[in-house]
Amino acid sequence: MGKSCRDLLPDALFPILWILIAFVFPSKISGIRKDIGLPENRVCRNTIQGRYLLSDDNGYVCTALSVDSLSRCCPEIGQRFSCHGCNLVSQCCNSYEHCVSCCLDPSRTMEDLALKVKIAKPITAGTYASVFDFCAGRCRHNSASVVHENAYASDFHHCFSLQSNFSGIMELSSEARLTGIDIVIGKQGESCNSACRSKKQSCVPNRLLVLNKCEFLQRYMSCKGGCFSSIGADQPAEVVDDAPKDVNPGACLFTQREAMLTCDGSHQHTRRLCPCA
Repeated sequence: MGKSCRDLLPDALFPILWILIAFVFPSKISGIRKDIGLPENRVCRNTIQGRYLLSDDNGYVCTALSVDSLSRCCPEIGQRFSCHGCNLVSQCCNSYEHCVSCCLDPSRTMEDLALKVKIAKPITAGTYASVFDFCAGRCRHNSASVVHENAYASDFHHCFSLQSNFSGIMELSSEARLTGIDIVIGKQGESCNSACRSKKQSCVPNRLLVLNKCEFLQRYMSCKGGCFSSIGADQPAEVVDDAPKDVNPGACLFTQREAMLTCDGSHQHTRRLCPCA
């Protein structure tokens, strides 16, 4: 009768034979190592142009000297998504790099909204490709942070705040656009130019549009007679209490015709709401 390998080999040699077989013919499963791999070499995008600081797309701010020369990433130390030097109400900052870092915080900037924002005003303009592109673009100086065409409204002139209007277009929030603006209530029959001059300031025409809303009229004035749309170069304004009844004493008025907004306008029965800087 034929004998098996087990019958031909002494019992002491049989375990050794199996060990040799395991080394010579390793199974496919044991030959695949899933626990060993090369470390991932992450490469960051950063704001680059800062003379002393820069912010990377991971939300860290660091000095230009401490950035990794190969990865272009900041060291992951200190606060991530730093809002140092930022006004969290207006979402405006006094430094570009901290504005970008603060903006990258997912709790402050929703990715799905940021990626819908157009890079420029024309309808044909493209949208931002990433949240980092959005933050880096928005935090640069923009027209909403400038008064008199050549001066900043305040030190906090790097802004990323957005809101959606009825057409779905994203724009700077009203609060952000009023950063650095003093809201002055003029005297009866006084223009905004005169009201601002009395404070040794100048009227800022492109902020009249921001104030031309019931929201702001009711915040700074009593508006006891309600708030209504109207047409007039003296608006936004409040009708004085002793005005004739046919002009709605105590009512606040905002103009329907934005082209009529001017710092020169006045009316004998109203007190204007004025943006001064």
